[in-house]
Amino acid sequence: MLKTKNKLKKIELLSPAKDLLSGIAAINHGADAVYIGADRFGARKAAGNSLEDISKLIKYAHGYYAKVYVAVNTILFDNELEDARLLIYDLYNLGSDAIIFQDFALLEMDLPPVPLFASTQTHNYTLQKVKFLEEIGVKRVILARELSLERIKEISSSSQIELEVFISGALCVSLSGQCYMSYATTGRSANRGECSQSCRMLYSLIDKKGNVLIKDKYLLSLKDLNLSNRLSELIAVGVSSFKIEGRLKDINYVKNTTAFFRREIDKFLEGKTGYKKSSSGKVFHSFEPEIAKTFNRGFTEYFVDGKVDKIAKTDTPKAVGEFLGEISVIGNNYFTIKTDDIILPGDGLCYFTKDGVLQGMNVNRSSGSTVFTNKISDFFKGQKIYRNNNIAFERELARDKTIRRIDASIEVQIDGDVLLLIGTDEDGIVATEHLHIYDDEIKELSEVQIIKQFSKSGETLFNVTGVIVRSSAKIGLSLSKLNELRRTLLTNLMKERLLSYSPQRFEIIRNNYPYPEKVLDYRGNVVNKLAAQFFSRHNVQAITGGMEQTMDVRNKTLMVTKYCIKNEFTMCPFDEKHNQSKLPEPLYLVDRKNKYKLEFHCAECEMHIINT
Repeated sequence: MLKTKNKLKKIELLSPAKDLLSGIAAINHGADAVYIGADRFGARKAAGNSLEDISKLIKYAHGYYAKVYVAVNTILFDNELEDARLLIYDLYNLGSDAIIFQDFALLEMDLPPVPLFASTQTHNYTLQKVKFLEEIGVKRVILARELSLERIKEISSSSQIELEVFISGALCVSLSGQCYMSYATTGRSANRGECSQSCRMLYSLIDKKGNVLIKDKYLLSLKDLNLSNRLSELIAVGVSSFKIEGRLKDINYVKNTTAFFRREIDKFLEGKTGYKKSSSGKVFHSFEPEIAKTFNRGFTEYFVDGKVDKIAKTDTPKAVGEFLGEISVIGNNYFTIKTDDIILPGDGLCYFTKDGVLQGMNVNRSSGSTVFTNKISDFFKGQKIYRNNNIAFERELARDKTIRRIDASIEVQIDGDVLLLIGTDEDGIVATEHLHIYDDEIKELSEVQIIKQFSKSGETLFNVTGVIVRSSAKIGLSLSKLNELRRTLLTNLMKERLLSYSPQRFEIIRNNYPYPEKVLDYRGNVVNKLAAQFFSRHNVQAITGGMEQTMDVRNKTLMVTKYCIKNEFTMCPFDEKHNQSKLPEPLYLVDRKNKYKLEFHCAECEMHIINT
């Protein structure tokens, strides 16, 4: 089925919301939609929210015609199924625009007609999987992060389902929904929202003979994703929703990254007749957004171009921040950095020692690009210095006055003794207010005064861009009365906006379209009877319970990754430029307690990490 060409394609910037305040900040800084977790069943257990707060966020977002998607994207045990179903009804009744899900048990339930989005946790990695999701009635697919532009184009050209991709934030080294290392080592399941972040730990790489090839590095820790330079290409291949990772990040991260990508998407949209953003209002930022100034481990475009080198940050899993410059001078109690930036007390600096160990310091005293400290033993000329806490930028975000306004015009008419106001916003929504003026305090006003009073918008969400007075008669009212009328009119206009907003409703009609696989092992993540019933109905012949159900982790593949340690460290046998002599395999990852066998599936360019 080929994707039909629409006259106007809506492009969505989708931001994370750890809580209500972060969600409001995301909307204010330009998000067309936000995603948030409820108090249960979200893949970020530490980022749950009450129904009351979700309701407040929905009402606020809908004022801008922005959307709120709620993550109910963990796998569910049998005793949780009914609670999950009732939660989805509550979210539907609040006006949620979609539910992000992982467990296919939901599609066996009696659910309200709320659109379902397939979380990246459902392992949306192939065209066949995406086609299956489309055929069973899923509204949107959140694609695997590992897909290249070419693969996304293939999926888009062969389906009509909405496509969402991550464009920023932390990267899981494992294929999403297919990571079991956290559960195997700590009993905390990533598929239950409790990931212990095993990929951010220290490991050594050893060969079959026990030789240490790489010692004590963060061998599975990836840089952060940044596809800001690839937005136009992603739009061209059919992506409509662009997602920022970060439901555990703080509000300043949300402000900065949302503002940054709002600016970048608007650059693309400017002058384009076939596209528009999917919500209303214009953002007036009070700061200059810069993605490098908030939490990051360095950036990568990951696999957007296929196989690439150097996507890991093996020296540290922590934020390094923005590169400032190299040390040019070292004195008895100071060092100077070759940089144009000013370093302030309160800044956080970090650097790597000669041994490759990340160290950090808070600046207590500085002058320009010189930092005064009594601890200079770790420093050397030419050393690279990074700033992972920019105190000036953080202060700027803390006093941020960014606003988002919806354009509106006001028409003033007089018919006899009736003053009629008509407000029309940028989406064509209309509201009115009228007043009999014969018994009011009289103050004859000129047209200039009337236009001035009605051009104000106060604390509302509107930006009054034009006032038309359609009467030659003088208006006899006090300025305070005009202000009151204007406030009432704009309040009415917002009420009309909310009344006119109707969340998309989409009812799934069950069918028996065959699942792409006939056999599901533990990586099918089936841990309840309804999920097993779903896959059986879709022609799966054999189903093994999920690891969290069987609790058997012996000799199991705990991760499948597109990231390859051989490739990262120039050991790939197919790399002619850096071809190494054959290593004594198998290779192993070891930490203080565990040993994991590595299998290299070179035909698929995948690495499998297996429990021993």
